[in-house]
Amino acid sequence: MKTSNTSKRLKEIMDTRGLKQVDILEMAKPYCQKYGIRLGRNDLSQYVSGKVTPGQEKLTILGLALGVTETWLMGYDVPMERDNNEKINSLPHHDFKPVSKRKYKYLGEIACGEPIFADEQYETYIELDSDIHADFVLRAKGDSMINARIHDGDIVFIKEQPDVNDGEIAAVIIDDEATLKRVYKYDDYIMLNAENPAYKPIQIQKTDAKNIQIIGKAISAMIYFK
Repeated sequence: MKTSNTSKRLKEIMDTRGLKQVDILEMAKPYCQKYGIRLGRNDLSQYVSGKVTPGQEKLTILGLALGVTETWLMGYDVPMERDNNEKINSLPHHDFKPVSKRKYKYLGEIACGEPIFADEQYETYIELDSDIHADFVLRAKGDSMINARIHDGDIVFIKEQPDVNDGEIAAVIIDDEATLKRVYKYDDYIMLNAENPAYKPIQIQKTDAKNIQIIGKAISAMIYFK
């Protein structure tokens, strides 16, 4: 549940930690350099004042710099502290650097929230980094996977396979509708978990397994600009 906003959360951190805006900019500098993101004094001033809400790139930079989750920084009622080990299960965005390119088949949107229909646009391709060993890409829609660094509008690289290991993120078709979730398998049911506590898990009984199909494993995600 969202109980606050980014402006209030930034002010809260500044008050409790005795930080000034210039301190936050200095803390963010290494991450800005690493990911090729510019976070200027005017940007931060507008975020703190509430005049502008940071986009997903700069929200991630602020979260890394301050050691808090993006979900908390957005105003959700979730734990503030960032898990230092979360990179193990996360899908970080790529460093922005010159890369060789290849064309990936684009299959439309996949829900990061409630399942939605995925358009199979087989004649559409997106040219992206050739070092990623994926079979096709989908565009994320919604905010249920933000703690896995997958934001609304991101491109998700999928390796086509009919099953995934326990705890891996998969593109799943449920009754002809597609969703992106972390998959957990139990004796009698399958659990599809979001990476945002605002969303409840989806539980599917093994007897209904014919209604669910894993189409691939998510292996990476990145911000994509047309």
